[in-house]
Amino acid sequence: MSVKTASTEKKKMKHSKNQSVQIDGYRVAYDEQGEGSPVVLIHGIPTSNLLWRKVMPELAKTHHVFAPDMLNYGKSDKPADANVSIEAQSRLIVKLMDKLGVKSADIVAHDIGGGVAQLMAVNYPERVRKLVLMDTVCFDSWPIPEFFPLQKSGAEENMSLEAFLKMMREFMPQGVHSKEAMTDEVIDLYLEPWSSEAGKKALFCNFRRLNPEYTQAIAGELKHLANETLIMWAENDVFQKPAYANKLQETIPNSNLIWIKDAGHWLMEEKPEEISRHLITFLDTK
Repeated sequence: MSVKTASTEKKKMKHSKNQSVQIDGYRVAYDEQGEGSPVVLIHGIPTSNLLWRKVMPELAKTHHVFAPDMLNYGKSDKPADANVSIEAQSRLIVKLMDKLGVKSADIVAHDIGGGVAQLMAVNYPERVRKLVLMDTVCFDSWPIPEFFPLQKSGAEENMSLEAFLKMMREFMPQGVHSKEAMTDEVIDLYLEPWSSEAGKKALFCNFRRLNPEYTQAIAGELKHLANETLIMWAENDVFQKPAYANKLQETIPNSNLIWIKDAGHWLMEEKPEEISRHLITFLDTK
């Protein structure tokens, strides 16, 4: 990725404080913006906190917003032997909140980040205020079939870095309804952490930890969630099927479902203004 294209996209997170903390011996990176009540934004796979770069500045006008890179993602450490399941990541986010002095926060999450958020709401209810689940993994909705071959032992050794990056470049546009939204510049942004042999190995490690056992284990407990919950789902998501949005709304008692038209799984790339508006309305309503 060229310096020019990288800097152009990253400027959308301007005025952020790019920081990191040590958690369990690992460096965990996060961006921080704004003042007010705390909001934690949790990305999914294979993205990073840059998923929120078009939404975070709007939320930061009225909230203190934190956008971490989960362990083994983005600018956070990529240890070869760490547990990077969504269960482990949920504990990591709670420890990050401890480090930042955040007793409780509104949690906004996408994709496997939504699985992390569900585990937090069930296992650490005192840490979660309002909950936003966007095109999230849930129940038995994941991993998606495209990732099955990548979960096999030794899969990365059988794929060159060049072939891996070509595969990822072809994969990313599948997650948008309008292909114009997933430009080469945006793809470069998301692939930067994976664009080396070490990065490739880290992403394959993440692929292998995609396991629905964690969301299935708490499926029965979602009906007891007390959190006011917003479910936001793209009508054209081919990765997390819209039927799961309805199932989530039927299961979580105090929930509301908003459909985002003409958008795919990476809905923040296609509809950032609409997403921001819905988030602000929901989070600011007493």
